[in-house]
Amino acid sequence: MIDIALDMEQYDCPFIDTTADHDVAFAAVHWDFDQRVRELETRMVVEAEDAGVLDTGLGSLQAHGNMNECTLLRREDNAAHIRTTIEETAAMGTIRDNGGYITGPFHIEAGSETWHVGFDRGRDADTTLSELDRDNEYDVVERTSTTLPQLQDLVQNAGAAMTLVDGCRDLSDTERETLETAVSEGYFESPRDATLGSLAEDFGVSKPAVSKNLRRGERKMIERVVEALDDIED
Repeated sequence: MIDIALDMEQYDCPFIDTTADHDVAFAAVHWDFDQRVRELETRMVVEAEDAGVLDTGLGSLQAHGNMNECTLLRREDNAAHIRTTIEETAAMGTIRDNGGYITGPFHIEAGSETWHVGFDRGRDADTTLSELDRDNEYDVVERTSTTLPQLQDLVQNAGAAMTLVDGCRDLSDTERETLETAVSEGYFESPRDATLGSLAEDFGVSKPAVSKNLRRGERKMIERVVEALDDIED
């Protein structure tokens, strides 16, 4: 299996057009392609800086000429959950006509879309990229070849992966930012390139405060790692 991550700009996609005109972002949580009518049904999470921007963005999406259906399922402040149905885009048709398929969730923001697509054969992937290059702007972010044992391992250990994702979601914004900064500045290296004092200066807090945030974040992640280790199948 060939797995390719693409940063794609499509000229007939209502989601991309909406994010180009409004400061909103879409993330797919479910998708289903109806081969009979060549339509893509998705359930999306939409986020914006504030409720007003979200209203404007949703209104623009619903009015788009290539949007067949857009239903609001749930809304909380500046985020919404929607169900949509759109016609097959030209790029989507090119990928499917060459035996390609979606392998992961896609994210759309600032006029471009991150796609994860798969192919069973390398030559089909090469043909698709060549055809996409004629009418679309894209960059190949990553291309990997997955062996059958690797694919089996991925499927068997999906639960462990989700445990780690849940651990990341458990972090508060402060804990996440503290951990990210500590890693990027070398706090966990040996010898250390950063200290509690330098991290405290970065965040404008005391050393005990930054130490507490680090410990809380580490504890949450370590607990999830241990859970994931129990879920991993040898």
